[in-house]
Amino acid sequence: MMYALEIFISALLVIGGIFGLTGSYGLMRLKDRMQRLHAPTKASTIGVGTALIGSMLHGLMIGTGFSWQEVLVMVFIFVTAPITANYLSKVHLHSRHYDGKIPETGVSRDWATFDKTTEGAEPLLPSRNTGHDS
Repeated sequence: MMYALEIFISALLVIGGIFGLTGSYGLMRLKDRMQRLHAPTKASTIGVGTALIGSMLHGLMIGTGFSWQEVLVMVFIFVTAPITANYLSKVHLHSRHYDGKIPETGVSRDWATFDKTTEGAEPLLPSRNTGHDS
């Protein structure tokens, strides 16, 4: 039984390493900022998550007990990585530093945080006429 658990823990660590390697390769090789943003967020959530699960199982296997700190680290990474990626992508879209053409939204509105049709809500986009905010 212990041998099978050791193989499973080793597999988790290898999977985590493969995700980390793939994420770093994607960060270097993808051509666009938005594409480069996607690779490390997946590597951090899945790669670090599998490594932490392997570490927790190893602690249980050798008798040191369950580690709540590793659970908290996993929860923190699973919550913060997607939120950070979302905010970084919105900043990128709103700054208008997009190298290519921004894809169409499919509706009559431009890319914005708020719906222009909602009463009192203004989009968080800079004015296109002036080129800078006053």
